[in-house]
Amino acid sequence: MRHAALNEVRNRSPKVVETPSAKISEYFGTNVFNEDAMRMFLIEDAYYAVRQAILEGTRIDRKLADQVASGMKEWAATKGATHYTHWFQPLTGTSAEKHDAFFEPIHGGRSIERFDGSMLVQQEPDASSFPNGGIRNTFEARGYTAWDPSSPAFIIGRTLCIPTIFISYTGDALDYKMPLLRAIKAVDEAATAVCQYFDKDVTKVTCTLGWEQEYFLIDEALYYARPDIMMAGRALFGHLPAKGQQLEDHYFGSIPDRAQAFMRDFETEALKLGIPVKTRHNEVAPNQFECAPVFEELNLAVDHNMLLMDVMEKVARKHQFRVLFHEKPYAGVNGSGKHNNWSLATNTGKNLLRPAKTPKENMLFLAFFVNTIKAIHSHADVLRASIASANNDHRLGANEAPPAIISVFIGEYLTKLLDGLEKNIKGAMSPESKTELKLNIGRIPSVLLDNTDRNRTSPFAFTGNKFEFRAVGSSANCAAAMTVLNTIVAHQLQAFKKSVDASIAKGVKKDEAVLRVIRDLIMESKAIRFEGNGYGDEWKAEAAKRGLSNIADTPRALDVWSRKETLELFESMGVLSEVELKARHEIELHSYVLKLQIEGRVCGDLAQNHIVPTAIAYQNRLLENVRGLREVFGAEKAKKTAATQIKLIEEMSDRISGIMTLVEQMTEERKKANALKDTRAKAIAYCDEVKPLFDRIRYHSDKLELMVDDELWPLPKMRELMFTR
Repeated sequence: MRHAALNEVRNRSPKVVETPSAKISEYFGTNVFNEDAMRMFLIEDAYYAVRQAILEGTRIDRKLADQVASGMKEWAATKGATHYTHWFQPLTGTSAEKHDAFFEPIHGGRSIERFDGSMLVQQEPDASSFPNGGIRNTFEARGYTAWDPSSPAFIIGRTLCIPTIFISYTGDALDYKMPLLRAIKAVDEAATAVCQYFDKDVTKVTCTLGWEQEYFLIDEALYYARPDIMMAGRALFGHLPAKGQQLEDHYFGSIPDRAQAFMRDFETEALKLGIPVKTRHNEVAPNQFECAPVFEELNLAVDHNMLLMDVMEKVARKHQFRVLFHEKPYAGVNGSGKHNNWSLATNTGKNLLRPAKTPKENMLFLAFFVNTIKAIHSHADVLRASIASANNDHRLGANEAPPAIISVFIGEYLTKLLDGLEKNIKGAMSPESKTELKLNIGRIPSVLLDNTDRNRTSPFAFTGNKFEFRAVGSSANCAAAMTVLNTIVAHQLQAFKKSVDASIAKGVKKDEAVLRVIRDLIMESKAIRFEGNGYGDEWKAEAAKRGLSNIADTPRALDVWSRKETLELFESMGVLSEVELKARHEIELHSYVLKLQIEGRVCGDLAQNHIVPTAIAYQNRLLENVRGLREVFGAEKAKKTAATQIKLIEEMSDRISGIMTLVEQMTEERKKANALKDTRAKAIAYCDEVKPLFDRIRYHSDKLELMVDDELWPLPKMRELMFTR
């Protein structure tokens, strides 16, 4: 099977890709019901209703919804669409859709194309098989999808896709989008209120996101020859090749022809869908790559990332590739992340995290910069939980991925600036400081853009005009981490404004009050700032001294969802109710269990049905060889002549026995874990008792791989998975 797959790969040639035009600008967004399409196909009232809903969040009434639906259907018809679907993001981690035809039969054996406002605004898909975490009973199937006008409809194939939220019959969120929209609203309101201290023209603050999507490519033939990669997304077995990524010759290297043909093809489809993919390059590990778009409004960016992952998987099949979004498909080399570059922008066109030239503008920058750091410090465990998963546990803290300890990197220059501001924290400000405040806040120096290097071991780093959350996993929905980040920042901005207003009420001048609170926050959040190597044991010890958490596994990281203060945080911000938060905790624990359960079953199957039989077959060859030597040379001489074979047979017997014993032990531990009723206890059991056995089984298998004849080994080897193109 392995050699047949390798021969198939060797016969591959790059697929010829024809782009629709030499200029991207000529086809960008052609499959999106964007502003140009709305102007063309909507009446004026309907167009402005949609624009108002996007900009202000106002509700579109039913009559105008009918007009929007009519125009949307006419536009879709020009693209050849015959069906429509509400496209949503349930808590499975992927997108979901149910297609309905525009076609509707009428009397006389005739039919019409129908799509009205009720079909646009709301649908009722069967919610019974989607994760719900106890929000509804198993026998209750009803769920609703509701149109999100802020994310434009698009065409995939011959289907009109309408981005929607997904809620239960009782109105509880069953998806990633609904809480994200709530968190975006919360940070808009809180940030706008703070901006009013500095600029009365600011009436809206928008969250922006630029994600970087890392992924691996594997040839389809090799994919089908590796049941572990097919079922679990990662290689559970495989000895490291002599050459991995240590020469660092793949990073930013020449992109292989087949990979580049795939990239051109999926980029073309993405650009038609309005996804502004701009960057492509080789990543550090062999056969690892990255793509990244231009920054967009957060909700749209999340939708575009989920859509792009779907497009990439579909296009990969056409090129006889499979895309691996697993955070750690191959041990010993870099895993894949989804770096989330986050910032805030005002309706006046100002990036609130971009340092400015004047001291007064830098007060605005410092207010948002320091409050973000304080939010991370106060809620580090919540942020850690937002990126916790069975997949990401393999990646965090390994091969250039940030550690599980949440810290903030801001660079030497900004560290000195904050340390300098902190020195005046003791009570009242000095006369010199007060004088400088009256003279247009001269105490605040200019801050240079990109005045520091990046720290690749930091989970949360300031990179010039944005914060980069590097710990998000490559297969994750960005919405999970961004919902938490926006919620905690909004909560902190509210607390900041409350403190400043209290100080002003006591007679302190506004600028002085703002600076005093900023200084307090600098001192209070100092422990979360770290500029060094996040991989070192010294940092683990130092983090413990600072009181920072180091939660290495998912089940324990998720414990924060059940804390009283976490519930109060999300409820007070109107982002997640107690029911919704508990449901998510249950769903994430259950997902963790299921992933390890699948890995355990695949591990046992491969070990018992592929690896051990192959090892025994080769062992039998060696035994026949030893018997032959005895027949030719006699028992005494054969003892010396066959010493190497006998030693190899003995070691193989030990390895085979070790595998069979460990597989049996793993099966028993799985049975014990499965018998537990409490989901958290079950997840802990899988984490502590089942998961460690995977690597112990792999150790024996990888040793056997080096002993068995290469012609016999059944699974494509790591060198073939990583270097065959």
